[in-house]
Amino acid sequence: MDDQGGITVQRALELPGLRSGLPEVVACADRLGRTVRWVHAGEVPNIASLLKGGELLLTTGLGLGTRPAEQRAFVHRLADRGIAALVVELGPRFTRLPATLVETARAAGLPLVQLHREVPFVTVTEEVHTEIVNGHYALLQRAEEVHRRCTEALLGGGGIPQVLRILADFTRNPVFLETPDGQLLYAAASSAGDPGADPLQVWEGLRGQREAEPSANTVVVDVPGGGHGTGSVRARVVLVGVSGPLLPVHRMAAERTAGVLAVVLMQARQEEELAARGRGDFLTDLAEGRISAEDAPAQARVLGFKPGAGPLLPVVMRLSDLGPSGNWAVLARAVLEELSSVGVPVLLGVRPVEGRVPLLVSLRAESERTAVADRVAAALRAGVERAGLDRATAPPAVVVGVAGGWAAASAGLRHAAETATAAHGLPARPWYDARRLDIDLLLWRLREHPDLAAFVDRAIGPLRAHDATSRPPLLPTLETYLAHAGRKAETARELHLNRQTLYNRLARISELLGTDLDDPETVLSLSLALRARRHASPS
Repeated sequence: MDDQGGITVQRALELPGLRSGLPEVVACADRLGRTVRWVHAGEVPNIASLLKGGELLLTTGLGLGTRPAEQRAFVHRLADRGIAALVVELGPRFTRLPATLVETARAAGLPLVQLHREVPFVTVTEEVHTEIVNGHYALLQRAEEVHRRCTEALLGGGGIPQVLRILADFTRNPVFLETPDGQLLYAAASSAGDPGADPLQVWEGLRGQREAEPSANTVVVDVPGGGHGTGSVRARVVLVGVSGPLLPVHRMAAERTAGVLAVVLMQARQEEELAARGRGDFLTDLAEGRISAEDAPAQARVLGFKPGAGPLLPVVMRLSDLGPSGNWAVLARAVLEELSSVGVPVLLGVRPVEGRVPLLVSLRAESERTAVADRVAAALRAGVERAGLDRATAPPAVVVGVAGGWAAASAGLRHAAETATAAHGLPARPWYDARRLDIDLLLWRLREHPDLAAFVDRAIGPLRAHDATSRPPLLPTLETYLAHAGRKAETARELHLNRQTLYNRLARISELLGTDLDDPETVLSLSLALRARRHASPS
């Protein structure tokens, strides 16, 4: 059997059908190791046009031609097509092959065999094809053996590196696992391959080579991800022929290994998400008071969180569009990898039902709160982007609570979680300080109360009605005016208005509302109404 999925010319000549014809190799006896992928019999001069390469061609010589030029052209066409060998049965057409035919075959590097006895070509075809099919089955068995060993390694507690080493040893070449976009995840070298071939050096060379022009001696097999579109490929297995050629049996083994790796990666993702959910459950139980401040440190240590002696900083990120079926494992891993650069202990969990990512961050001192919050918020947003979840209609809201001990962390997480929900619709910021959003939180808690909607309608209803039918809208002018505490010059500058236009708009607002915009009580009422309209149900 040939490792490339066929048999050799030598093996074909040893089978009973051809052996009974007393075969004599008259040209290129040193090339009988060529692979025979199929057998074809024919007697027409243009037989080469019917072949694809790798065939063992059987003929009685009727199509060879009678003139030397015809015979040379016939052999050259076969050699150019890449057949494995030419077998000519001696008989009425030739009692001995012409010297021109033999010399041309020898010069073209084409094995030429003459049969001294008549043989049934159909018998030869059946025997060789049976041998080829058996060879393919043997290749499949060898590839299945790799699959079996990989499965046993996993059941024995091994992981992805051990699976890749099994494939590397089978191919006697380095093996790599990369992300769909070409980032290296794992590398494995063959223990029987070139001892001087460092797999990482091979990878660097491979990356540059693949960017220029893919190598013919490289096999790439997708590891399925079970999804659609970008999720259909989870990773790629890459074989590189450094110590020897890559054969079809190696691709078969790589395809079966990819199937094993798909299960491993799927299980790892499920375990990763379960772990992230477990941490999220702990943080939620802590926030809701179901875990006491005395018991929390020991449970946190079990989850891998070992804070220092300094205060704990509660942080909550809320995502608006990522539902319970969202890719939370990818998000958790990406955020944790980004947070590793922050340099402080972090406990991160996910709460898919609420669309939240709660965290506890260990500070060395209260004075670090702002600096660490900046880094954590940046890491959270970078993780969302890496996870491909940054296309939501609303950006994620990151809320930072009050730093303190375990007891304060419980209340701080609960406060930050509610505030993150209440912050929906506020102007985007890197992060919000929970201490400065208490009014928004209070208004959010009153969102179901009909009095809140009635209050908003009394305070700014006429402006809403105006803006629904007239231009320019006046609510943005009022919002900007109140945000600048009634400073008209700054308001005009932000709105790109001249002062007289601004004065006219403010006068129109006062007229519609029947109020004095210089009155402190009026300003307070309007400010609350503008903030409450995000939460109030329509009346």
